Amino acid sequence: MAVKILLLAVFFAITVSVGIYFRKRAASVNDFVLGGRSVGPWITAFSFGTTYFSAVIFVGFAGQFGWRFGTAATWIGLGNALIGSLLAWVILGRRTRIMTNHLKSATMPAFFGARFKSEALKIGAAAIVFIFLIPYTASLYNGLSRLFSMAFGLDFIYCIICVSVLTAIYVVAGGYLAQAVNDFIQGIIMLIGIVLIVAAVLNANGGFINALTGLANIEATNVNGDIVPGALTSFFGPDPVSLLGVVILTSIGTWGLPQMVARFYSIKSEKMISKGTIISTVFGIIIAGGCYFLGSFGRLYSDVVERNEATGAVVFDSIVPKMLENFPDLLIGLVLLLVLAASMSTLSSLVIASSSTLTLDFLKAGIIKDMSEKTQLIVIRILIVAFILISGAIAVFQYMSKGSVIWIAQLMGISWGALAGSFLAPFLYGLFWKGVSKTAVWVNFAFSITVMTSNVALNLFFNDIFVKYFPKILQSSINAGAFVMLAGLIIVPVVSLVTKKPGKEFVESCFECYEETVTVKVRDTLGDK
Repeated sequence: MAVKILLLAVFFAITVSVGIYFRKRAASVNDFVLGGRSVGPWITAFSFGTTYFSAVIFVGFAGQFGWRFGTAATWIGLGNALIGSLLAWVILGRRTRIMTNHLKSATMPAFFGARFKSEALKIGAAAIVFIFLIPYTASLYNGLSRLFSMAFGLDFIYCIICVSVLTAIYVVAGGYLAQAVNDFIQGIIMLIGIVLIVAAVLNANGGFINALTGLANIEATNVNGDIVPGALTSFFGPDPVSLLGVVILTSIGTWGLPQMVARFYSIKSEKMISKGTIISTVFGIIIAGGCYFLGSFGRLYSDVVERNEATGAVVFDSIVPKMLENFPDLLIGLVLLLVLAASMSTLSSLVIASSSTLTLDFLKAGIIKDMSEKTQLIVIRILIVAFILISGAIAVFQYMSKGSVIWIAQLMGISWGALAGSFLAPFLYGLFWKGVSKTAVWVNFAFSITVMTSNVALNLFFNDIFVKYFPKILQSSINAGAFVMLAGLIIVPVVSLVTKKPGKEFVESCFECYEETVTVKVRDTLGDK
């Protein structure tokens, strides 16, 4: 216990100290929200990765999908690294940095408002951000509670209070720079932790070959309910279609999440984008690949995982904590730091994204239009605290509803589906295509929100009807989220082609930022000679 407490005390002292150190460098809205748009590649890449991978993945996704898909769940981690990190940086990084700076937009809703010349669109996007980031934040608390209870025997509410207070202190004090530097520190902890934990789990099961053999001998059923020998160690697992849905949701989804895309706003130069791409991808392979690979051995612990008292169903959020509960104290302490670091980094990103969006794009845009910069900073800080309190209260309510069927993965699926489904296609096309219409963006917003809220409502209140009359693949919030993202890529161009086109002069003014001439070294281009 002394070892665990000492590790946590050192960790908390460092995070709070970083927040206090950067307090004077968060004196303006631009500095507080974007770090002055001058953040280096290592810190940006680590901030991207730690925002991406949190307790949701380590505890919720790794446990649930490792149980369902076996070793094939590792594909999710590789998809996250190659699609969610590598391609996101390559395709979105440069253009996002250039156009958001040109349009003077510090948030994604502000981008929509400026790019499509619509204050209503900006306010609507801000409302979506604020509402649907809350369930994601609540899922972070649930992941932490499992491990704190396992390590300390602490009640869930005390875990929430501890994490909330510490995150609020360093984010409110130092803003984006404090968050980004802490993300870098927390990312190092995550890298060391996941390698040691995977090695420890394999060692506890007789090594890699013995663990794999044990998993292959466990009976598993495919999507049709048929028993498939060795399904948990097969290339694509027992349910390849659902596996693909998870890969799409958790990989492509990052392209439309405001807290992820915001990382590109603050990059300093082209050279830093190239470095950040490599760093972020390697980070993703180790962290995401390691988490899902770890979770794939969860079935080896089927005799100790928690089960629902009424139905006997496995409590997926208990799988990873049960895998780790018999580790030595020092390793348990490292596990706590890993999950705490992952969760606090993501939580800080979410609260900055939500509070800045609500202040700049909702209150200032539609209610208090003459708000001074000093007042904006005060309001952002107040909303950070409010956002943490609201999401914490929801997490407590969900935890106390013992019979709830909404696990960590489902909470994240609802949030990611609504946000990325609404924003991904309009944002992506908005960066590359001059023909996107304002109507197409509204239609995509309405479609994504309707599908995701209907999915939640039907699952909670009309489950019998939902199961009987709706396609099985869309009954999962995760698959529904993947569906709306892909559908948006079709909806936006189709609706844009049949609705009123944006003004040519205005659109050209938005895209003129790409035409500016710059001088580069010969290693980057042969030139015209």
